[in-house]
Amino acid sequence: MEKKNGGNGELQIELKEEVGLGTYANLAVITHSSSEFVLDFVSVLPGIPKAPVQSRIILAPEHAKRLLNALEDNISKYEHAFGPISMPEERALTFPNVAGEA
Repeated sequence: MEKKNGGNGELQIELKEEVGLGTYANLAVITHSSSEFVLDFVSVLPGIPKAPVQSRIILAPEHAKRLLNALEDNISKYEHAFGPISMPEERALTFPNVAGEA
């Protein structure tokens, strides 16, 4: 599958089949340093004490901000088309027994 960016300088993006199938994650853990943001996408399943990181994405701060803006834009378009996304009661998530390995 290819997507093209208009104009003379075309960018072809290849989406391999195994990547195109996607990976399920229901938790994102975000950390940062002065030079990068790290997004770990995790699959937490009931009754399973170990939650594997499904994918890790490392972004420069500028790209993290671009991602934030793109998500805000897409959520706004989604809600305009389908209505507001309902959220459960807002509360801080805490994981008292979380241990991880990088």
